[in-house]
Amino acid sequence: MALVALLSNPHSTGNRSLLPAVRNFCAKNADIFHYEVEEIGQISRALEMIARVKPKVLVVNGGDGTVQAALTELYHGGHFKGTPPPVAVLPNGKTNLIALDLGAEGDPLKALENILQLAHGDLTEHIVARELIALSDGSENARPVIGMFLGGAGLADTILYCRHKIYPLGLPNGISHFLTVIAVFASAIFGLKADFLPPKTGNVRISLLRDGELSGRFSVLVVTTLEKLLMGGKAVSGEPGGRLKLLAVDERPLAMFRVVWASLIGLLGKKRYGGVHIGEGDMIQIDSDNSSVVLDGEVFEARLNSPIVLRSTPPVPFLKLAA
Repeated sequence: MALVALLSNPHSTGNRSLLPAVRNFCAKNADIFHYEVEEIGQISRALEMIARVKPKVLVVNGGDGTVQAALTELYHGGHFKGTPPPVAVLPNGKTNLIALDLGAEGDPLKALENILQLAHGDLTEHIVARELIALSDGSENARPVIGMFLGGAGLADTILYCRHKIYPLGLPNGISHFLTVIAVFASAIFGLKADFLPPKTGNVRISLLRDGELSGRFSVLVVTTLEKLLMGGKAVSGEPGGRLKLLAVDERPLAMFRVVWASLIGLLGKKRYGGVHIGEGDMIQIDSDNSSVVLDGEVFEARLNSPIVLRSTPPVPFLKLAA
């Protein structure tokens, strides 16, 4: 039996330099069971092996895509009898959205050390429940992909633009994200067009089970179960019963300035602004003639007559390092 089980993806960007130090740390701490996968397809087998040591905490060491694959296997695999151990995420990826939501920031090794210290005591005060996003085509036999953060419309185009155009430049993450924001504003607000700028977004129709329908071009489309939105605002409106949180921003300069301003002054999600749509629902459907969505790093296509359907899952335990 191990207090902490660590699942590492050596091929995630952060692990190219971090993994030797992680291996050394684990070798010095017998309470950690460290399992490395060579590819995402091995995560099911990894969880099967991890379940045998009955860990108190399951830690995922990789990017958001690795976390998404692990959550999908936890949801479908049934590797743990009853409730799985709480999941913790090391801040070791390009965006770290899930890790940040769970209070893991800064040095991944320091976060792992903190997790190990917590595992020696009572975890009750550090366990939080999170519903997850189940993405499918809506058919009865579909095997949903599980995640916590979905970006669509212009945001998905921005994520893919950053991934394919900016990251290959080899710049630090902060600079890469700053350049991406500048390029997005140059394209969307000032109407500049060039091969090196993000593409124009397509029409998207968003249907919420209880709150009606939105249709148009959106510079930002976010569906999440995280407490914080991408821009730092609260993801919830505070209304009971809704689990999937939606933020959609019209592709208009004024709406974009409003959402940035609301984020800067801490009112995003707390006050209504024209062109900024916030809602909640147990099911959300996304239709488009040809638009991408990105769920925790994995790309899916929304097309006419083949919508993407998002549903909330039952709560899953996570380990939160900080309030």
